[in-house]
Amino acid sequence: MVLTLIVACEVGFWVLLAAGLAARYLLRMPRTGAALLLCEPLLEVVLLVATAVDLRNGAEPSWKHGLAALYIGYTVGHGHRTVKWLDGHAAHRFGGAPRPVGPPRHGMARARHEARVWLGTLLGAAVATVLLWAAIRYVDDPSRVGPLQSWMGAAWRAAGIHGLIALSYAIWPKKPTAARIGGSAPEPPLLNRRRG
Repeated sequence: MVLTLIVACEVGFWVLLAAGLAARYLLRMPRTGAALLLCEPLLEVVLLVATAVDLRNGAEPSWKHGLAALYIGYTVGHGHRTVKWLDGHAAHRFGGAPRPVGPPRHGMARARHEARVWLGTLLGAAVATVLLWAAIRYVDDPSRVGPLQSWMGAAWRAAGIHGLIALSYAIWPKKPTAARIGGSAPEPPLLNRRRG
C-alpha cells in the first residue's frame, strides 16, 4: 500500500502542478491556479498519515516506509524550488513574462548557487531523519527497525555526496571560456599554424 501511495503522490504532484500552471496561465485563473499549487503539500500529509496508519495496524517496518520518509523529505527540501522554477518558465512561455534567469554558470556565483541547492538536500535529510526517528520510536522494537535505520543512513550519505559535489564548485570554480566573455579564442601553437 505504501509503495503504491508513493507512486500516486509523485504522479499527483505533477498532475497538480500541471493543472495549477494551466489554470494560472492558459485559463487566466490565477487564484484557481494558486489554490491548486497550494494543494501540493497535502499529498505529503496524506502519505505521512497513511504510513503512520500502516505501521499502527501492525505492518512490518520495511524499506517502503523508509522510502516514504525520504520522499517527503525530498519534497520539503526541493519541492518549492521545483515549483518556482516551472512557474517561471510557464509565466514566460504562456504569460508573456521575461525569460527566467538561469543559475550562474561560472565562478563563485555558481558555487553559491550549488550550496543553496545542497541546503535543500540537507533540509530533506533532516526531515526524513525526524520522520524515521519518530517511526522508530513508534514501533518501539529494536529488532524490527533495521530497515528504517538504514534509510536514515542513506539520507545522510546522499546529503554528504551532494555536499562534496557542491563544494567542488567552490574549490575548482569553472571559468568562462574566451568566446563567452567576448574575447577571441587563443591562437593555435606556432607549429600548427599554416605557413603561407
